[in-house]
Amino acid sequence: MATVGTRRKARARRAATARALLATLLVAGLAAGCTASNGPGDDERGSPRTSRPGGTDETHGGDRPPVLAVKIDNVPAARPQTGLESADVVYVEQVEGGLSRLMAVYATRLPESIGPVRSARESDLELLRQFDRPVLAFSGAQSRLLPLIDRAPLEPLTPGTPGSGAGVYVRGTTRSAPHNLFLQPRQVMDDPPGRASLTTGFRYGPPPRGGEPTSTRTVRYPAARFTFSWSDARDRWLVSMDGTPAVTARGEPVAPATVVVQHVTVRPSDYHDSRGNNTPYTETVGSGTATVLRDGRAHDVRWSRPDASDGTAFTTDDGTEVNFAQGQVWVVYTETT
Repeated sequence: MATVGTRRKARARRAATARALLATLLVAGLAAGCTASNGPGDDERGSPRTSRPGGTDETHGGDRPPVLAVKIDNVPAARPQTGLESADVVYVEQVEGGLSRLMAVYATRLPESIGPVRSARESDLELLRQFDRPVLAFSGAQSRLLPLIDRAPLEPLTPGTPGSGAGVYVRGTTRSAPHNLFLQPRQVMDDPPGRASLTTGFRYGPPPRGGEPTSTRTVRYPAARFTFSWSDARDRWLVSMDGTPAVTARGEPVAPATVVVQHVTVRPSDYHDSRGNNTPYTETVGSGTATVLRDGRAHDVRWSRPDASDGTAFTTDDGTEVNFAQGQVWVVYTETT
């Protein structure tokens, strides 16, 4: 078998784009240090992993380079995260014990480093079906979940076994495992895939009419809390996590242009962590209500995603499509009450 380093150098040019991307991601192993401690549901078990060669996704026509999606740790020991400010979309989902984890999606910018990288969940596979064979970077997964990941229309990118795949993942020296694993995205992609790869269904443009002036909005999980506060000076929503302002690795505020509080069904899955806690499954296909926060106002809207291969549409009560502000979007999934 060729080494990971050799395989990592094998790239193919897509005929429909001038951008050179990785066409074959061959990565072995699960991350050492991906344990249940401080991260419920993580599991080191499983045999070395090898991703499938890149291909086309018949759902979207197969002519777009893949986005990069990264599972990012979000317990206090993992903050501040690195590279989060460069993501086009950040999804927030509930995990075991009422904690939260982030899924950051990159299409227009690739930072130097992203992390800390953590493990995948079953509901990630449904969420990512809207993209054309995305690259999913994660530290590992429960062994029972690995066959589902192998069959999913995505390219799994996990850390290599010791001594292999040097440069794709690195361990930071200022934090302890498992909160110190970082992805170097330019070892995976030469260039960002571009905005056309963001097949989320999101629209950008002028704000909808109406809305309520809103200075702050808080979303609570059983063991996590997110507050979004409008800043006129920055023309952005400032993020706080568990009562502490969220900042980048450089100390700048994390500040999305649009925040979507999306009410969804959160149900038990078939998976549990090592402590016996059930892994929540967040249903992102279906329909329901949401609140779109932009420009200091809150708009109550409807969301619809009829099929996993579709993006999510947001409309007003009269069916008018809702535009988001230009810039980063945070989508916070919260249980329908």
